[in-house]
Amino acid sequence: MIESGHPDLSIGQQCALLQAPRSSFYYTPQGETEQNLALMRLIDVQLLDTPFFGVRQMTWHLQNEGQVNEKRIRRLMRLVGLMPIYQKPNTSKPAKRHKTYPYLLRGLRVDRLNQVWCVDITYLPPFGRLLRNRLPGSECAADSSIWWR
Repeated sequence: MIESGHPDLSIGQQCALLQAPRSSFYYTPQGETEQNLALMRLIDVQLLDTPFFGVRQMTWHLQNEGQVNEKRIRRLMRLVGLMPIYQKPNTSKPAKRHKTYPYLLRGLRVDRLNQVWCVDITYLPPFGRLLRNRLPGSECAADSSIWWR
């Protein structure tokens, strides 16, 4: 791509044509150290035994193997592409006893002012009082709100 001995274009001009910083021409990436490679092997073996170990548990387990901390273990696990197996949160399923209310505005044509109102009661701790926000519109848009004390 970039020729260091080009007769017409300097290295800076070639990098500008390729829209690459000139420092990337001089940079040679370093590989992982032997200690990090050994840690990656240990992480791989340990995850085969305990696939539910996350970064914190893996760090605690590998404390005797050398100088390890959470940042190093997290980086190495991401580099290798290892993730622990754990149950993800089920946020899209409602609770069994949760009461669902029907949407009463479905099919209603809103064609005049003040036809539909919505009330949002919010407690704001910095003010130390309860504020009631009355919002016109079916979607409770906050752009035209009236604050009551």
